[in-house]
Amino acid sequence: MNFHLMTMTEAKQVYDFEDGLETFQELLDGTYYVVRGNHGQLTGFFCFGLNAQVPEGRKLNLYNGETVLDIGLGMKPDLTGKGRGLSFLKTVIEFAKQQFEPNSLRLSVATFNSRGIKVYTRAGFNETAAFVNNGTPFIVMTMEVENLG
Repeated sequence: MNFHLMTMTEAKQVYDFEDGLETFQELLDGTYYVVRGNHGQLTGFFCFGLNAQVPEGRKLNLYNGETVLDIGLGMKPDLTGKGRGLSFLKTVIEFAKQQFEPNSLRLSVATFNSRGIKVYTRAGFNETAAFVNNGTPFIVMTMEVENLG
């Protein structure tokens, strides 16, 4: 897998243009990366920092810690459920370790995303908090860098 900063063409592949200009400005602000497979196919995306945080979790002060890096990620829907999630997550983790050298990683995931939660747990993330954002329950999961596999 390889990755690079998201381009406008890729942003259009990830999100519908009807999402508005603000969405595209965020996708192109230098915190979103695209992951491509060995044959150049779009596999998914990831981001770091504030853009990886869910607004309600931020309001509840669940994203504290200076040496904690928030990550957000998503695979193309047609690639989920095929055993590729852990490999995809490990790619994101390795990039985060090299670029940011965090003490720990943190992510937020909607509780209905049972596949994602299973992958995150297998990778070493543990649930540390829960909240509801716009009616959707979320959990916050963290992992110490020394446990990164």
